Amino acid sequence: MWSFQQAAQQIHEWLSERMSAGWALALEMVLAGLMAIGLFAMLGLILVLMERKVSARMQVRLGPNRVGPKGMLQTAADTLKLLLKEGLTPDGADKWLFHAAPIMAIVVSMLLLAPIAFAMDFQLWDVNIGVLYVSAMSSLMVISILMAGWASNSKYSLLGAMRSGAQIVSYELSAGLSVLTVVTLTGSLQISEIIRSQADGWWIFKGHVPVWIAFVIFIIAITAETNRAPFDLAEAESELTAGFHTEYSGIKFALFFLAEYINVFVLCGIGATLFLGGPMPFHIGSWEGLNRIMDWIPSSVWFFGKTFLLIFVIMWFRWTFPRLRIDQLLNLEWKYLLPLGMVNVLLAALIAIKGWHF
Repeated sequence: MWSFQQAAQQIHEWLSERMSAGWALALEMVLAGLMAIGLFAMLGLILVLMERKVSARMQVRLGPNRVGPKGMLQTAADTLKLLLKEGLTPDGADKWLFHAAPIMAIVVSMLLLAPIAFAMDFQLWDVNIGVLYVSAMSSLMVISILMAGWASNSKYSLLGAMRSGAQIVSYELSAGLSVLTVVTLTGSLQISEIIRSQADGWWIFKGHVPVWIAFVIFIIAITAETNRAPFDLAEAESELTAGFHTEYSGIKFALFFLAEYINVFVLCGIGATLFLGGPMPFHIGSWEGLNRIMDWIPSSVWFFGKTFLLIFVIMWFRWTFPRLRIDQLLNLEWKYLLPLGMVNVLLAALIAIKGWHF
């Protein structure tokens, strides 16, 4: 069956025959960058349309239904509108930081794509500390948000940025502990190793109670880290206009908007990899017939299917739960999720040492 690895090998051989090794490597990196940018553009269009359709379905209305068949081109029209709008800079703003903040947000999102395994044989960078790399890079997003809030010279933007800083720094702890639960059971930080450890079953099935607890904590934590409702205090429209990006317009606003959705995709992709096997197909013990059918489905379909399932769950949260107050949000983290996560890691360590997992 055709695979990404086969296609990449053919491109590498074709370039190596026509130019030196250095130029071939440079061109391959350029192609990888262009593929990442293309994936960015496609994900932005798909996820915004998905958000609108999901919210419309949950609110018993139609959603976008004018531009293109069934409103499919609405997000493309909105993108064109943002590209053509004038970008304004407020009086008194720190211009360098104001312009650098959205660029930093999108660069961090692009860096997060590097270790993600989109298929069994397709990964841009299989670094041996892949999980740690993603945790470190995702924490940089708060810097771009603080830069935007401070540089905008607006009280609404500053309040939104300070809320986001407290929120992201707090919930990163619980997200890290939930990830550490799977790392403890796997014994590796390398994403390809974590995927291979689930060849005989996804961790959500064979990891017992600690993995279920870690999975629930992880979903709650990444919802808070990406400033999604009911944890959208950094962008609370009813209180702060638009939060930290109130003063942004045009392409700069589009970059923040795109970075938020890409971060949702990346973190849900990490969740799908750690708990649901990533590109690994669904297998049941000695059921050879079922297992062969599952193997027939391309691994990239498994990865994107699991990732979009988690994205749907996060969107479901948005249109189900009311927004929390800042004190409720922080109490949930420091009084409940963090202690539970610490105990859960100890329980996972006990299971790993005793070998009680399947």
